[in-house]
This record gives sequence, C-alpha cells and structure tokens, in this order.
Amino acid sequence: MNWLTNFVRPKLRALVSRKATPDNLWVKCSKCEQMLFMRDWEANQHVCTHCGHHMRVRPLKRLPHLFDEGKYERHPLPRVPTDPLKFRDTKRYDARLKEAQSKNEGTGEALVVASGLMAGRTTVMALLDFDFMGGSMGTAVGEGLVMAADLAVARTAPLIVFSASGGARMQEGILSLMQLTRTTIAVRKVKEAGLPYIVVLTDPTTGGVSASFAMLGDVHLAEPDAIIGFAGPRVIQDTIRQELPPGFQRSEYLLEHGMVDAVVHRHKLRETLIRLVSLLMDPRISESRGLAVAGG
Repeated sequence: MNWLTNFVRPKLRALVSRKATPDNLWVKCSKCEQMLFMRDWEANQHVCTHCGHHMRVRPLKRLPHLFDEGKYERHPLPRVPTDPLKFRDTKRYDARLKEAQSKNEGTGEALVVASGLMAGRTTVMALLDFDFMGGSMGTAVGEGLVMAADLAVARTAPLIVFSASGGARMQEGILSLMQLTRTTIAVRKVKEAGLPYIVVLTDPTTGGVSASFAMLGDVHLAEPDAIIGFAGPRVIQDTIRQELPPGFQRSEYLLEHGMVDAVVHRHKLRETLIRLVSLLMDPRISESRGLAVAGG
C-alpha cells in the first residue's frame, strides 16, 4: 500500500498534471488592457497588436532595430563621482544607485551610447533609459551626452538622441542642474561641425531633459501618444486651476501646435531617420531621389 501511495500515485499525477504557466509568458497592454503573448509583443517592438499603443522600450531592446543587421558598438560612459553630495532621504543615494544597477543588467546608468552603421553611414546614438531611476539626468548622463557629441564630431557622424526621462536627478542637487548647460553646449558643438542632431521624443520626456538637449534638435520626431513637456499635466492643471484641452502634452497635440515635426510609428523610425540623415548630409542627392519623411 505504501508503494502505491508513495511512488505510483505521485508518478501518475506528474504525468497527467498540467505544467505551470511561466510568469513571463504574457504582458498586459497598459492602454487597452488586452493580454499579449510576450514573444509576439517583443517581436512587434513593444507595440500592442490590438490597439497600436507604444509601450516603453529599453535602449538595448531598441538598438538592434535601428542599426544595420542589428550590429552596433556600445561606448562605456565616463567615470563620475558616485555620490558627490552624500545625499540621503529615506535611503542613501549610493544605495539607490546600486539597487537600480542590480535590477537593470546591462545598463549601469540611465544613458546608453552606441555607434554603428545605419544604411551604411556611421551614426552615433544616445538613448535614455526610463527604467533606470526614471531616466533622470545626473552627472553620468551629462558626461555621456557630452561624450556622444564629441564622438559624433570626431567621426563626422550624425547624432541621434532618444529621450525618455522624468527630468534632472535631484539627489545630485545643483550638479544635476548644471548638466542642462553642459548638454546644451555639447549639442552646439555638433551643430557647429555641420552635423545633424535629431531627437526622437518618447514617453515620457519631461523636466530638465526637455528643458535642455531634448528640445534643441534640428528635427524633432515623436512616438505616438508620448507625454512631452516640462511639468506634468496634473501639476499644470492644479497650478492654473483650469481644465486642460484633450490630449494636452501628447505627441499629436504638440505636432498640431508646431512643437514636433512628425509623429512616427516605431516600425517606421529607422527608415525615417535614414531619410532625414540623408537629406541633411547629402541634400543634393536627396532632392534628386525625392526623399521625404515617413510620418506615422
């Protein structure tokens, strides 16, 4: 009896029982709330297959869709003091950094700088990572953007920035605010070298980032339905005590009011960027081929 209970029954149950479903097999769309098969969702570049909503995508997931054959070179950010102000709120700042780094394998900061070929042309890209402390801009991000600008000038390459940030990293106080000026000067160097500086505004782009390098592009593209502004809609509404118009601070609203040049679907970003770079760097060839920006 013990043999039947202890050995045979568990074996039979194991054969007929259903396997547990992995926790990461499905993802819910943050807009329409439809369940999406993870593999299909990732293959679709984190765009909902039901409603077309563009969910946030991290730099290392985005980069292979932009460069030729998905190949690129990552550039480590310059070293900066980890906790220059010895800041502490409910937790020490250096502890927050270590926690963010442990959760975000592959990215040690809120900026990723990469270079590679895009339609055969050397291109430098700097991408903010909202999943790393809200994409906040501290000294590391500032130094990284300066490095990306210098790299673009050295290689006579266009600089393309993907913004996704809640603003300046206030754990670094005035040092974080200084990055607004430093990144502005870095962008000026690229422009003075006669090289294109293109910004792709993604959800969300706010605060000190929108008050500096994110709004200085020669061309501003935006992903659909992205929040773009300085202060958030709720803060503005509470301050002016007035109802905000529908779609306020969304990409389409900014396009309608002249703050954005085009709203481009994520699937069309690569071809649109290739056309823009070609138009800005080879204007005569582009005109003869009739190149135009592919809007969303």
